[in-house]
Amino acid sequence: MSKYRTAYVNARLIDPASGLDAPGGLLAEDGAIADIGAGLFAEGGPEGAETVDCGGMVLAPGLVDMRVQLRDPGHEHMEDIGSAGLAAAAGGVTTMVCLPNTDPVIDNVALLEFVARRAREVKLAKVHCYAAATRGMQGTQLTEYGLLGEAGAVAFTDAETAIADAKTMQRALSYASTFGHIIMQHPEEPALCDGGAMNSGEIASRLGLSGLPPVAEVMMIERDLRLVEATGGRWHAAHVSTAASVEAIRQAKKRGMAVTCDTAPHYFALNEVAVGDYRTFAKVRPPLRGEDDRQAIVEGLRDGTIDAIASDHSPYDQDSKRLPFAQAAFGIIGLETLLPLTLELYHNKHLSLSEALALITCRPADLLGLKGGRLAKGAQADLVLIEPDRPWKIDEVAFRSKSKNSPFDGRPVQGHALRTVVDGRAIFIHGREG
Repeated sequence: MSKYRTAYVNARLIDPASGLDAPGGLLAEDGAIADIGAGLFAEGGPEGAETVDCGGMVLAPGLVDMRVQLRDPGHEHMEDIGSAGLAAAAGGVTTMVCLPNTDPVIDNVALLEFVARRAREVKLAKVHCYAAATRGMQGTQLTEYGLLGEAGAVAFTDAETAIADAKTMQRALSYASTFGHIIMQHPEEPALCDGGAMNSGEIASRLGLSGLPPVAEVMMIERDLRLVEATGGRWHAAHVSTAASVEAIRQAKKRGMAVTCDTAPHYFALNEVAVGDYRTFAKVRPPLRGEDDRQAIVEGLRDGTIDAIASDHSPYDQDSKRLPFAQAAFGIIGLETLLPLTLELYHNKHLSLSEALALITCRPADLLGLKGGRLAKGAQADLVLIEPDRPWKIDEVAFRSKSKNSPFDGRPVQGHALRTVVDGRAIFIHGREG
């Protein structure tokens, strides 16, 4: 049987994991990277291979989005594995890690296997799953971490619900540590946030909306850090949004603790002003914060305190969002905007191009123990070809996602995916459907 081969020539190779940033080429063969190097294929591609001329554009590892809500099973009218896969492909995402807050909740092996089987059938971006940390995400009884980990769960979380009970979190950290698993927390003290709709402060008061205070986030983080010290467990804070949270995690890392965190593009690209006159598409949880907090998130990304960027893709239909602000659902979509918004950190000179791409490739992959996120011989041929400087405007009408709940509609950005490749197979080519 003849091998399927694709030669990528005339590329700017960027592999954040190894520090490679040089003109060169790459050969993908039967789903893996057979050869890569600066200067490779300078005279053109090899015989018998399909040749893709990259035109000097950036060839990088495919994006790894470590926080995605697929809504499948249970709410497929908002999103499903197929539509999320198309959105991911258009955004340069080759690996998605989905939250367990489906209906029913992913808290058993059968549901993990269902999602894996559906992803294989769809044949687009790869899909990995978190499993619920507690049964039904009810915050009391722990799930079977050992069995779920063997079945493919990459970490354990109650998704958008904080594990509020300290004893439950202590038990979760201890139990997970016996298997080397991570407990991922939605850091929010629920009692302080009951009924809140946006960031506490002057704007919330002017709009007559109940607040979600920044202190609620750091309080939960500081409590959990004490429990990590007591148990020796591995712990991760999802979508950090405040200066105090970044500083608490920065100090914990300096003490050598096994803690990590991520943020989402809206926490460094927007602040609470985006809520405007009750714009429900800017309603997220944690909420968009003040400008000082936004700048602190940027600084946390610059100095490495924040380990990764995730889209926090949370699709909702119009019926869930076109409501009075206090009643509307929390969440925005992000698969198709993860790349250009992350590239703002490069265009605004906060990070180098390689540093920005690391936050959405090798760093989330390494954090979760996934194989993707790097360009190396023998690695999976999960690739994205990027035109990093091309200006365009985000247009919700063009989104492949079933849902359109984005606050970035009409935002001028730079950089987009030209081609997305999974296991050597192109799943998206810019300007060509299908």
